[in-house]
Amino acid sequence: MTKEHASRNHAHKRDLMREQLAHQAARLMAEDGITDHAFAKRKAARQLGAEDTHHLPSNQEVDDALHSYRALYQRDSHPGILRQLREEALATMRLLAEFHPYLTGSVLSGTAGEHSDINLMLFSDDTKAVLLFLLRHNIAFEDGEWKVRLGGHEGTVPSYTLTGESGVQTHIIVLPENAHHSGSRHPETHADIAAVEVLLAG
Repeated sequence: MTKEHASRNHAHKRDLMREQLAHQAARLMAEDGITDHAFAKRKAARQLGAEDTHHLPSNQEVDDALHSYRALYQRDSHPGILRQLREEALATMRLLAEFHPYLTGSVLSGTAGEHSDINLMLFSDDTKAVLLFLLRHNIAFEDGEWKVRLGGHEGTVPSYTLTGESGVQTHIIVLPENAHHSGSRHPETHADIAAVEVLLAG
């Protein structure tokens, strides 16, 4: 076997392993309710006896496998669960409309399941504005901080977690107004109120 052939063979095996890991991680997320990609990938690698591998699939590869898994094995239950999460997200977004909310993450991409959280981004230069809004409307929340990279710098922004009557958690991060106009909002990864309404009407 030539060196080039051996190397090609090795790359092919590696791709197959990445694919297997992506599908195993997706199965764990779909069946066991794991929502952390990194944890699902590590657990999948352990289960497949590849815990030392440095060729773990990307989050996108796992999400692609998760879409396929849900379409194949959860096609009856998944659409209803996803719709409920999106409706709950939209209700919260309408409530917080003055802060230009965007939906991101698995509820937008369609990979979310019954154990998934809702992720929203809000925009305000007044770091206390969202906090005061939640207090004024008697909305129970847990507050914290979220690490973000803005304008090439690492920093922290306020975050709030709301728990709905259904038990679903909504994680909110509050970014400065200029992040809203930075041009980094992509329709596939960030949806405003109108876009979520279109999703639910479809």
